[in-house]
Amino acid sequence: METEVAAKSGAGMFSPYSSPSTALLLQRRVVAWAKQTGSPAAVSVRVGERRFSLHKDPLASRCGYFSQALLLRSGEVELPASFPGGSEAFEVIGLFCYGDAVALDPFNVAAVRCAAEFLDVAGLGARCDLYINQVVLQSWDDALIVLQRCQPLLPVAEELLIVSRCVESLAFMACMEILDPEQRRDQPGIAAARGLVGRRWNAEFVKELAARDLWIKDLIALPFEFFKRIVQALRRQGMKEKYVSPVVLFYANKWVLSEKTHKFWANTDEAGDGETDANRRATAILHGVIDLLLVEASSPAAATGGAIPVSFYLALLARSITLELSEERQTRLRELVACNLQFARVDDLPLPEQDAVRSIADSSEVRAIESIVSNHVSMQRRGAEAVAELWDRYLLQIVGDPKLRPGRLAELVGVIPTGDRKSHDLLYKAIDTYLVEHPGLSGEEKATLSGHLDCRKLSHEACIQAVQNDRMPLRLIVQALFVQQLHTHRAFTECSDSFRWIHSGELVPGGGGGGATAYTPSPGCAVPTSQPLRTSSPYTDTQGAERDRKLRARDGDGDGDGLGDDASDYETASFRIQALEQEILSLKQTLQRHNTVKGSARKEPSFRVVAADAATAKTASVRRRTPVSSSCIGSMRWGSQRRCASRILRVFARLAVFGSGRSRGKQSKCRAGTEQLSCL
Repeated sequence: METEVAAKSGAGMFSPYSSPSTALLLQRRVVAWAKQTGSPAAVSVRVGERRFSLHKDPLASRCGYFSQALLLRSGEVELPASFPGGSEAFEVIGLFCYGDAVALDPFNVAAVRCAAEFLDVAGLGARCDLYINQVVLQSWDDALIVLQRCQPLLPVAEELLIVSRCVESLAFMACMEILDPEQRRDQPGIAAARGLVGRRWNAEFVKELAARDLWIKDLIALPFEFFKRIVQALRRQGMKEKYVSPVVLFYANKWVLSEKTHKFWANTDEAGDGETDANRRATAILHGVIDLLLVEASSPAAATGGAIPVSFYLALLARSITLELSEERQTRLRELVACNLQFARVDDLPLPEQDAVRSIADSSEVRAIESIVSNHVSMQRRGAEAVAELWDRYLLQIVGDPKLRPGRLAELVGVIPTGDRKSHDLLYKAIDTYLVEHPGLSGEEKATLSGHLDCRKLSHEACIQAVQNDRMPLRLIVQALFVQQLHTHRAFTECSDSFRWIHSGELVPGGGGGGATAYTPSPGCAVPTSQPLRTSSPYTDTQGAERDRKLRARDGDGDGDGLGDDASDYETASFRIQALEQEILSLKQTLQRHNTVKGSARKEPSFRVVAADAATAKTASVRRRTPVSSSCIGSMRWGSQRRCASRILRVFARLAVFGSGRSRGKQSKCRAGTEQLSCL
């Protein structure tokens, strides 16, 4: 019999729980029926490539499909290709039609339920539903097996609610795994996902983290359509986003970011182009993953808590550049990155390799990051200073490209407004590196690039480097020199203030009996604390105030505002520099014309040398006019301060204020003060 051949072929091994096989049981039942009734198996049923010889009466009495089909075709029936479950499910239905008990298990119950619905088998569908509700949905492993077996049975399994019941059951058990206080335990995979914040993305390492939680490992092995529905059910049933988002992260890492998965797909596709098929699968999954990622979960509050690290979004962004992602998904993904850009590191940003033809700045990676940074700036999100520093560090990796045009670099620098940069040190370093790699730039191009620099936001060390950097335009050098002079003048003023307050008696803690508080000098002019200062003074407060007023008048800050408006001085100096440049340029042109007329071969003096000499002369005059001391009395040792005070007292002793015209009482007070200071 053909049934015997089918049974011997081993194709009937439908479930690991079936022993002996259903095909062998069906064969024995057909033979027993033939002996009991004496009628041969006259009906031939073809299911796919297999053929079954069965009796008409059992089939027509139990199956509505066969009762109708046998009226038209008496001897042979071929089931359509849309028959769910195939020959394995038909074996179970055939055995049920002959009156035997069928063995249901998680591996065959979904297929048998769908096949019973298709063939309209009376009683078998209700028995399958009862088994699913009472057995399958009570176990995590059984529900997972049934859900996986439903994939080839769609859409029939969906219409019979097998998929939805398994999804809701799995989501409920996952919530109980985390939310139930009695069942709560540590989740090593989710806890490790929080530790990914601040680390460079490594897909294979993240795959190892996902394997630490078995329920996460089971969920990310499902087809994406089922996984998507489980994630939606988790959120609907109340699981917190800090637990749901890492599950999405692990799924995307396994099927989109992992190189091993991509190579596996590319090597297993023998029918067509493996690389194209692998990219097509990854694109489909990436579309769905982006839809599952919530903007609320990527907010700064969630990012600082470590729900999803920004390196994951940037890894998806780098992967999406190689895939054909839709415009809508690209916009959404860039929005997710922009929400967390202030937490990113420069190593996380995608950077292409060197191209023999195209510049790095014109690559898709750089343009994508440029668009994200522009989005962050335009939306005025938090962390503007951090994003500005991140962008300047990113530019440092680009400016070494020999094919980078000055205009393109100026566009990239202008993405961040000048006010968002707290410091211009990184920008100065990037521009200086570009000038080193491109020595042939014109003066106008150098001036355009250096125009983005604000010398007032350069550190002390950067200012010194800018003054000594002969690659920078003259205007920037003079501006840096002016800012450096402002810094020096400010430091001198602070030290002078400390010196005056010390000798006017106002630095004394609680001195004078007037309740004056202790003065705290600048860090560079610290007052020694090994010995206390005297509360008495050898001269009157009126004299000290008069001397203080004269010192303030000498320093030019009689109104008590220190240096005054540094910004106004800086702008004034900038206009003066521009006028000086025009005068020097005019002088240079005049000298050139004069040399041309006379035919002199004398070498023209360098423009930079003339300007540098002028700046040096100006600096020397300033130094002669305002000598700057490298130290202050607050930074002197106590012995030096005592000797200095003694000399000052001896000078005052020779003045008229200590002469014979004064009363003996005042002279005795002066001598007492001198003796007290000498005793110190």
